[in-house]
Amino acid sequence: MKIDTRIEKLFSDDIPFEYNTPEYIDQKEYLIDGKICKWDGPMEKVYSPICEFLNGEITQKIIGEYPLLTKKESTKALESATAAFDNGRGIWTTMGVEKRIEHLNTFINQMVKRKYEIVKFLMWEIGKSLKDSENEFDRTVDYIIDTIEALKNLDRDNSRLVIEKGIIGQIRRAPLGIVLCLGPFNYPLNETFATLIPALIMGNVVIFKPPKLGVLLYKPLLEAFRLSFPRGVVSIIYGDGEEVITPLMTSGKINALAFVGSSKVADILKKNHPLPHRLRSILGLEAKNAAIILPDAEIDNAVNETVLGSLSFNGQRCTALKIIFCHSDVVDEFLEKLSLKINGLKIGMPWDEDVKITPLPENNKSEYLTSLIEDALEKGANVINEMGGTVNGTFFYPALIYPVNSKMRVYHEEQFGPVVPVLSYDSLEEPLNYIVESNYGQQVSIFGTNSDNISDLIDPLINQVSRVNINSQCQRGPDTFPFTGRKDSAEGTLSVFDALRAFTIRSLVATKEIDSNKKIFREILKHNKSTFLSTDFIL
Repeated sequence: MKIDTRIEKLFSDDIPFEYNTPEYIDQKEYLIDGKICKWDGPMEKVYSPICEFLNGEITQKIIGEYPLLTKKESTKALESATAAFDNGRGIWTTMGVEKRIEHLNTFINQMVKRKYEIVKFLMWEIGKSLKDSENEFDRTVDYIIDTIEALKNLDRDNSRLVIEKGIIGQIRRAPLGIVLCLGPFNYPLNETFATLIPALIMGNVVIFKPPKLGVLLYKPLLEAFRLSFPRGVVSIIYGDGEEVITPLMTSGKINALAFVGSSKVADILKKNHPLPHRLRSILGLEAKNAAIILPDAEIDNAVNETVLGSLSFNGQRCTALKIIFCHSDVVDEFLEKLSLKINGLKIGMPWDEDVKITPLPENNKSEYLTSLIEDALEKGANVINEMGGTVNGTFFYPALIYPVNSKMRVYHEEQFGPVVPVLSYDSLEEPLNYIVESNYGQQVSIFGTNSDNISDLIDPLINQVSRVNINSQCQRGPDTFPFTGRKDSAEGTLSVFDALRAFTIRSLVATKEIDSNKKIFREILKHNKSTFLSTDFIL
């Protein structure tokens, strides 16, 4: 591993007052059955990726600890959720849409009051820049608001009766039951809420466990959840997944699994469920998104978008560009400009203005990335950019690697970090075959100016991945667009619109169109006797 002492801004001794380390968070609280409970058992320490210089050594700062709950607490959470759902008769589940929206608005108000704390924890826990941390918070609030509006539209569309072939019916969407939400460390707030919020607003009850990295930021939200939702509707538990998640899955009582992480872990979780046909899975998994640089590409734009796509938040995004195919006619120009662009990225602490490269939060991540680079070097690649692959503490300077080939690990493995592999091609069959043979099928980026060439790629690629980006990086947003993947990259579709459907099932009340049945329907509708069979809607 190359160690570089020129990366000076590593140590936490020059921090603006407003971003200084939060007080040590001795978090003993968790939320079950509408109560914030206190834990007096074993705790897990939280190490920040932000280091300090102590006794001549670089040391990761310990900023807090959280509970290592047991199967007992996990079971209590499940019992509480089961009681709250009450086989579909629970207060929350049978509550009208307008009332559920009121609860969500209460939560938004509570959440916004805690923005400063949450943003600060995002910086200190996962090394996300101040700008990106603020964006994650604001985007999450916007997502909740957009979800509310989407539900209003859905409710209006479903408020009318349908009469077909002598049958009167009303078709709406009904909740699935108990939802288990498990979010990722790279977007611990936004990605978690992208499943938790639509699951909740559609009448499900939710148990969720924060990720191992990005866990303390939920402490300020425990009280917000407690105040905003009925007893048992939301449970927040902490601990080792095998200890607290496995009992939930093996119980067979989880109706939907919302998980963002690796396919390996997703497979284990699903196999633990004894009634797999009763389990709805909404999964965001790995990706190895490719960029294809055509010979007629506008190189400056391709470079700018590639840097954004491969190195935003240090490349720690499932949507990141993780392998670049560049035509041999333009690869030298592309590499030269890309190397200069990478070298110009500002490295520093999360609160530094315009910082692009920040500390990595995952334990031993630098060692893993270094092993990928060393493997590539042994098999004929070079590190193109100055300082590429240098390490200091939790900092890892981006490495541009070329030429990459299929014998190298980085060709196949999802690096999920600041390593940018590039290979040249002469025939488009090379990148096309790579995408076809890949286990992953999330997105691809195409860079070019000739519409005929681009259109020739769109049709075969859209049947391999879920999104084709033209002259732009791969990305999730806007949140109104569907977000999913083929193969091992996803299961289910998320967007503001799609997520409402992902956590519900299309259900209906129907009767034959005869006078006695019409009278029953009229009585129910006139006196608002049912929240499901109702023609009321929200303006």
